[in-house]
Amino acid sequence: MASKASTVHSPKMKSVKALAESASLSSLPSFYSFTHNAHDEPKISDDAEDSVPIIDVSLLVSGTPEERSQVVHQLNKACSDWGCFMVINHGVPESLTKAMIESFQEFFNLPEEEKQEFHGNHVMDPIRCGTGFNPSMDKVNLWRDYLKCFTYPEFHSPNKPAGFSEIALEFSQKNREVVTVLLKAISKSLGLEESYIDKATNIELGLQILAANYYPACPEPDRAIGIPSHTDHGLLTLLVDNGISGLQILHKEKWINVNLRPNALFVHIADHLEILSNGKCKSIEHRALVNDKATRMSIALPHGPSLETVIRPAPELVDKESHPPAYVEMTYREFLELQQTGRLRSKFG
Repeated sequence: MASKASTVHSPKMKSVKALAESASLSSLPSFYSFTHNAHDEPKISDDAEDSVPIIDVSLLVSGTPEERSQVVHQLNKACSDWGCFMVINHGVPESLTKAMIESFQEFFNLPEEEKQEFHGNHVMDPIRCGTGFNPSMDKVNLWRDYLKCFTYPEFHSPNKPAGFSEIALEFSQKNREVVTVLLKAISKSLGLEESYIDKATNIELGLQILAANYYPACPEPDRAIGIPSHTDHGLLTLLVDNGISGLQILHKEKWINVNLRPNALFVHIADHLEILSNGKCKSIEHRALVNDKATRMSIALPHGPSLETVIRPAPELVDKESHPPAYVEMTYREFLELQQTGRLRSKFG
């Protein structure tokens, strides 16, 4: 869904990283100022009882029938109550994740003119780097730089830095394997056949995006925003970071600080899984804050339906009396393009 931020126009700036590293920067430039509405702002929680559910995905692959059934039940509760969870024992090597983070760091360290080769404005550009939420509209001035690549069904990657493509391909494939297991289990948790989500979304041609967000240390973090409150498009987003906190999720009208376990994957339920489940799975609202001490980097892998597939609530989860269909039917491509142009008012009907 669209980011909850007002329109602000800024002077042309190549990257936030270049700005943050400039010797003349002592305070936040006005065009990066983001207004947090203190009156409407939910409180922030660090309570242990507000900790994100943890799912051991290895039990879905090699556990006993009883263990698999228990994890399916845990997923059902996590998807409906939280809209997110952490995955452990997922099979993505920690060394590979570290190599991916290092490769993205090398990309952001490239000279500005080399990164500009990959500048893109349209949501369907298979490789694009920039700073804004929707760069073609210049709607919000975020304290972050990003690089996004379409990695499935066709693999796209920048040709620099050296070795980036090989690491990105393996990292994307390993994470897609985790999503394949999770979607089958979530399908079962909804009372549907195990392959229902795969078939309904044409997941064999489903879109996978590999995206890195780079948040430099900010001189006035309370006046800036990394990414404002939003939900993700697609089915599931997998996320890792470099160990610097900044992610918050909205749970029961409170912002929860998310601190990832070492080598855990953080999984967001996204809009199209909410649509397909007719609201049983909740697309989680989240945001990224910045700090004045250290650079934070996160890597997100949104996994969506195929671009030409119309996504609608599963008929088995629709009841005209008690649970009528609550969402607009459209292809995934239409959803993305409406979102990009600011014409997507809501996913609801």
